[in-house]
Amino acid sequence: MSDQKTGPNHVAIIMDGNGRWAVQKGRPRLFGHQAGARRVREIVEACPDLGVRYVSIFAFSTENWKRTQTEVAGLMALFRRYIAKEMQEFMRQGVRVRFIGDRIKLDRKLRELMDEVEELTKANTLTDLTIALNYGGRDEVARASRRMARDVALGKIDPETVDETTLARYLDTCFLPDPDLVIRTSGEARISNFLLWQSAYAEYEFIDTLWPDFTPEIFQGLIEQYAGRSRRFGAVSA
Repeated sequence: MSDQKTGPNHVAIIMDGNGRWAVQKGRPRLFGHQAGARRVREIVEACPDLGVRYVSIFAFSTENWKRTQTEVAGLMALFRRYIAKEMQEFMRQGVRVRFIGDRIKLDRKLRELMDEVEELTKANTLTDLTIALNYGGRDEVARASRRMARDVALGKIDPETVDETTLARYLDTCFLPDPDLVIRTSGEARISNFLLWQSAYAEYEFIDTLWPDFTPEIFQGLIEQYAGRSRRFGAVSA
């Protein structure tokens, strides 16, 4: 395989640092999450000009339920307000919105809004925004494995033919290409259970900027930096 030196088609973002940003300003953590939600729109708007077709954001992990009840309740209310408020804006921008993660634990109103925005934007083709909500990479693989095992038991799949491609069809992200670039803000250098299967050959950028301070200009700089990398996928340079 020849070296690939083009911009990323799919960028995944771990939006970290909202709480710390708010604390630094002497404000409640939820204030930081609100600022972070506003930042999402700017980054999504920047994608077409940067050649990014797919952008996936990590909004709430399966581990985030461990946070205080007050913060979790505030986040769920924020998600409901954000989706309801942004639906028409997504339509105006030609953004298709989809969600990944286990929806069962989410409240009914939020699930209904998620279904509504997915249906409303399903014909949009300019940018694909995927929001990971109650998502964990290990949980995703476990759920996919259960679904695949049921189909094996029903005789729909020959277990001897199961390979990576087979399992990938059962993942939440079956409609997405693998991410080319994964960005994590706030200075933490870990992937926190995000897109574990899909990011096997992704390039990573861990930056110190807190998410509410992550501007389209910073985003553009990372895209340009990525374009200079050689991605060999295990092969040797020509």
